[in-house]
Formats: sequence, structure tokens, C-alpha cells
Amino acid sequence: MQKDFSYILKIEDLAQSEQHYVLKADKQDCRVLQDILQVEDVKAFEANITLKLNRKAHRLDIKGEVKAALELKSVISLENFVKEYVVPFSYWFDTSLTYEDIKDMDLSINDEIPDIIENGQIDLAQIAIEQLALAMEDYPRQDGEEFYFQSQFDDETTKATHPFAVLNKLKK
Repeated sequence: MQKDFSYILKIEDLAQSEQHYVLKADKQDCRVLQDILQVEDVKAFEANITLKLNRKAHRLDIKGEVKAALELKSVISLENFVKEYVVPFSYWFDTSLTYEDIKDMDLSINDEIPDIIENGQIDLAQIAIEQLALAMEDYPRQDGEEFYFQSQFDDETTKATHPFAVLNKLKK
């Protein structure tokens, strides 16, 4: 039994030509993704990813798109609903850089820092899951749902119980 959804590629095995990968989760994978993403259910998950390796420049470019249908629980109505995501992404790895190299660099906050390849391999599924997780809302709600707060106090009561009301009395 597969314990997680992954698709590992070794960098040394990659060709320099552009390569395309399609990752599609089956029912068992969707249950694993449900646990990873902490959602009510994963109805569908598919990632289309393109890799382009340039060995001379020590650069691996990755671009793609993640499509998913997730069942979420609204933080307002507490009802479950399905939301579809289409998440395009693009970034790059430096195939020769290490964490020590980055620590030694003189970087500013605006500098683009490449991702680091660990143990000579990357996990395409992990990349796709991460991109979807970044696009998800922290507090999901259905379209059109809004939170309205209605105070149980009128304006006079609110002013009288305000923490600085005592200070205002002292000023007078």
C-alpha cells in the first residue's frame, strides 16, 4: 500500500530536452491528499508539469498547472461545498547550489533565490501539492457568504464599557 502520493525524479537521469509529466490521483491517492491538505475530501487532483534542464547553467526550470476539486467546510455556515482550483506555477532549481552556498551569499530581500535540490532528486507530486496548498484559502467559504457581526450592545453601552472610558472621565 502506497503511504503517500509522490513522483520522484533523479536529476542525473533527466535529459536536457523538455519533458512533460501528468500526475493524476486515483481514489487511494485522493484519500492521502485529503490528509495532507487537511480538507473534507479531494474529489480530483491532476498536475501537468513541464521540466527543462540546462546542465551548463545548472538550472532546472519547472512550470505547470495543478487542477483540483476539493470539498471544503465553510467557516461561516459550516456546510461542505466543492471548490475547483486551477493553479498555474513556474519556478526554478539551481542544480549545483547548496544551503551553505546560500548562507554565504550577500542577498537582499528582492533577490530571487532558487530552490535547492536535496539528495539529487525532486518530487513532482510534492511540488504540485505545495502549489495547490499555497492557493487554498485559510478560511474557506462559499461564494456569496459574508460574515456579519451584530453587537449585542447599543452605542451608549459600548461607549460606557470601553476600556478607556475611565480615562476620559479623569481627563474632565
